Amino acid sequence: MQVLLAEDDDGVAAALVEALYDHGHETRRVRYGQDVLTYHRSSDLLLLDLGLPDTDGLDVLRALRAVSDLPVVVLTARGDERSVVRGLRLGADDYLVKPVRLAELLARIDTVTRRNAARHAPAAVRTVRAADVEVELDARRVRVGGAEVDLTTKEFDILAVLAGRAGTAVSREQLLDEVWGDAHHGVSRSLDVHLTQLRAKLRRPDLLTTIRGFGYRFGASTRADED
Repeated sequence: MQVLLAEDDDGVAAALVEALYDHGHETRRVRYGQDVLTYHRSSDLLLLDLGLPDTDGLDVLRALRAVSDLPVVVLTARGDERSVVRGLRLGADDYLVKPVRLAELLARIDTVTRRNAARHAPAAVRTVRAADVEVELDARRVRVGGAEVDLTTKEFDILAVLAGRAGTAVSREQLLDEVWGDAHHGVSRSLDVHLTQLRAKLRRPDLLTTIRGFGYRFGASTRADED
């Protein structure tokens, strides 16, 4: 498992990296909250200290949850009830207060990763239909009214993110993060251009709904089947 460790204390970080390595986990250690948003997509789990030098760890967690459901275990000296409650409400999967016994930390990591794996087990549904539009997620094929539509790689990637959550609102940040791997920087305009082209090719104006101030939704799915 690839663990992302956000910890500014060199001694604590070194001990954790060594312990995780001894138990078969590879660890990327970062010091700053911004690095979490840079590297989270290549990680299987985040160990997050709240006392980071550039930003509060709770703000990092909030920003991460806007774009990713990466499992997060908070590991911090901040043990007051308010911080614990805020951390869990912001989406932490577990919250541990330093100092923590290594055996307990490893057990909590195992529990969180098992829970996440069960939640993301491959679903039987891989083809999504809305009205006369059919999106085959694995085959990367789209048909409208029975006719196949030729999409670019990015156009299909955008459609796949939305169709995979048919009927659910998806934020602009999440789209940018999943398609470009960048939720905050210079690709926002590119998303607008690709969405315009995608809508023109699909010729179904009600299929992709814009939710002002938030993001987009793929029209409510009427049927989804296993191939």
